[in-house]
Amino acid sequence: MSDVLAFVEQREGEVRGVGREAVSAAARLAEDLGGSTHALLLGGPGIRGHADALGAFGAGVVHVGEAEALAEYHPEGYAPLVADRVRAGDYAAVVFPATTVGKDLAPRVAALVDVPLASDVTALAVEDGRVVATRPIYAGKAFARVVSDVTPLMVSIRPNVFQPEERSADAAVEVFEAAVDPSVWKSRLVEYRAAEGGALDVSEATIIVSGGRGMKDPSNWNLLEDLRDALGDGVALGASRAVVDAGWRPHGEQVGQTGKTVAPKMYVAIGISGAIQHLAGMRTSGTIVAINKDPDAPIFGVADYGIVGDLFEVVPRLTEEVRALKASG
Repeated sequence: MSDVLAFVEQREGEVRGVGREAVSAAARLAEDLGGSTHALLLGGPGIRGHADALGAFGAGVVHVGEAEALAEYHPEGYAPLVADRVRAGDYAAVVFPATTVGKDLAPRVAALVDVPLASDVTALAVEDGRVVATRPIYAGKAFARVVSDVTPLMVSIRPNVFQPEERSADAAVEVFEAAVDPSVWKSRLVEYRAAEGGALDVSEATIIVSGGRGMKDPSNWNLLEDLRDALGDGVALGASRAVVDAGWRPHGEQVGQTGKTVAPKMYVAIGISGAIQHLAGMRTSGTIVAINKDPDAPIFGVADYGIVGDLFEVVPRLTEEVRALKASG
């Protein structure tokens, strides 16, 4: 049992970045175990065309299931197919992305296969031939190391933590008949509603500019929007729970224990005091920048860089400096 399986998430027929992260994480595990990397890609007709590219991230075998009913994620369609693939293989571990889809799918598959699940994992290793998963607990104040006496160990990995690593590998693509019958499903997808203006999701951003109650009023969010635009592509707006509860920002932007868990390369916390519930959702970010007028704000305890000052003076100046730096480069 040395092979590792990665579930590859797709949306609208395109493989998502978290899918490549899952394959890369699985490939590193498989290498340490002395096994091979398998990937599972489910989708609508034509999804097979994206399978070959997964070899560049370490997939030796890509199992592809195509069906019109699989074009969009549906738990009653996906979970049995993934569970069947897990049972058919001799896997030491199965890797899912800890996205909205992954957090819904992974527990279902674990229950069907009757194996443990370690969720929101931030590190994976092999010790004495066993997979060890590290995940934050107690709102990020501590980390638990998880091992299992049965295989496979299922894990969901936090997005943006396991960066995709390109490898020279040719993937063998195996297309199988995906037997799904939507008529027996107890629920159905009615529609998707995209975020206003096509805004980038915080879970996919490389940089997040996040605001809290210190912004004082939702009309002041243009300050954060200007900074976001100055920083360039791959930047999303985030918000604290207090801001979302007040109706200032949409729930999709909420970062924290009751919102989304993120791990961007840089997290800019503006007017956010740093309640433990918020820290639980962003403390594993690569670089944390905090701007707050209270020098004793808890956010400074996790920040790599901190500015104590009035955000209404600091943020516009910071935006100007970023624009100038971009223009000179």
